[in-house]
Amino acid sequence: MDPRFEVIDSFENAQRDRCVDIFRRPDGTHGFEEWRREPEDPGRWFRARYYSDAVYATPHDACVAARELVAWFDGSRAT
Repeated sequence: MDPRFEVIDSFENAQRDRCVDIFRRPDGTHGFEEWRREPEDPGRWFRARYYSDAVYATPHDACVAARELVAWFDGSRAT
């Protein structure tokens, strides 16, 4: 993911091996990306999909799209 993107919210699943980041681009648009963490390397996240090219006007719009496209993601926080 482009290092200029600012992550403004991050959601992990209950197993803590999947994550969705909602981010803001320098131009003010928003997007999201799905990440995974491997048991062999628990300290590092790897991109699971390539959703970050899609453009959304607001963080809310990006979150709604993530809920529709990422099977495990419901927009709530892991406990």
